[in-house]
Amino acid sequence: MLEIKTIVESPATDDYVFVFAKDDAVVSLRRPPDQFWHRHEAEQAFGEVGVGAPLGYWGGRPSYVVEVDSQNLNAMEHLSGNLYSLFGRVPDAVFAAYGRALQMLSWERDHKFCGRCAATTNPTDGGKALACRACGHTAYPRLNPCVIVAVGRGDQLLLATAAGRATGFHSTLAGFIEPGESAEQAVVREVQEEVGIVVANVSYFTSQPWPFPSQLMLGFFADYADGEIAIDPAEIAHADWYGRDDLPTVPPPQSIAGQLIHQFFATR
Repeated sequence: MLEIKTIVESPATDDYVFVFAKDDAVVSLRRPPDQFWHRHEAEQAFGEVGVGAPLGYWGGRPSYVVEVDSQNLNAMEHLSGNLYSLFGRVPDAVFAAYGRALQMLSWERDHKFCGRCAATTNPTDGGKALACRACGHTAYPRLNPCVIVAVGRGDQLLLATAAGRATGFHSTLAGFIEPGESAEQAVVREVQEEVGIVVANVSYFTSQPWPFPSQLMLGFFADYADGEIAIDPAEIAHADWYGRDDLPTVPPPQSIAGQLIHQFFATR
């Protein structure tokens, strides 16, 4: 798995590089997608790629993320696609590494200019931050904490489809944590806002980084306490209670939503 720590070596030709064209991961058709590019291979294929944002170490080797021009891709040699195209096709540790790569690339792209004074920024703190030489403001990568919750009522689980998202899945409810709010408070608020019911006994399950675009998903279980389903149509297209034998299509087990659903029914 990717070891997230400061890279102390100078960039070298045999470093690993995660190659992206805008937000699409680029892999070679000559090998499996979980075999990464070496820097010299990427430069042979795409030309000068620059140092890139440091990610840490994979298998003890320094690893970076670089961006290339999509016009330099060869359809006979390269395959590109968003990270969803890798989900379930590569080991979880590889997908997590690609997720970190995309988040670091997006952060670097979005902070080329200082958000305080608009001057240009430069890498600092071993590449872990971007600093403005004009005003001294320093920007580190930002995560957006979210809650995702499996709400149970006896042996039934509340599942919903999101408005405006043609994922084909019924999933657990999720939402962003607001400033000044605990994760447990966010669970209660999000469920009431999205489907109109009250929950109790909120308990933590696990977490998962989710690079779409830069979330940290905090998973919870909660029990139904009161109310009838009344969806917020701006957020939810459909919601209902489902049992083990009438489950609709749900997210895959690689996702925290899939893990919550599996764990819920494993204990019923």
